[in-house]
Amino acid sequence: MKDLDKTDFKILKLLQQNARIPMTELAEKVGLSTTPVTERVRRLERENIISGYHARLNPHALGQSLLIFVEIKLRSKSGNIFEDFRREVSKIPQILECHLVSGEYDYLIKLRLPDMSAYRDMLGNILLQLPAAAESRSYVVMEEVKEEMLLDLG
Repeated sequence: MKDLDKTDFKILKLLQQNARIPMTELAEKVGLSTTPVTERVRRLERENIISGYHARLNPHALGQSLLIFVEIKLRSKSGNIFEDFRREVSKIPQILECHLVSGEYDYLIKLRLPDMSAYRDMLGNILLQLPAAAESRSYVVMEEVKEEMLLDLG
């Protein structure tokens, strides 16, 4: 971890809560003037501690209510299979996350789709057509209990 002081962590916590906070307000909340706070934020961006700023969209309001987790097992683990799989997955916009995991299956994928019909199409025509995809197991989310994007910074 990079050398961060208490003020850096305060800045990060506040920006996580509201990335649109004006620099003057941010400076006031951390007890510095605007210029040093702006310099700190720029340094945190340069060092890729802050990797971007995003609007958090409501998927239900945008017709993307179905949340599904899919485990994918590959039929082979040799050659460029993992690289080929990652490359193809990165092209699919409905895949929000994809993780190489330990256990019986190789990848865990998080998808957002409009409905079950869209998922059937996605599974049969896209996911199971990915390089070396042999098997899948799906978990349809019935209730989103907690989805937090904020890191615990102490």
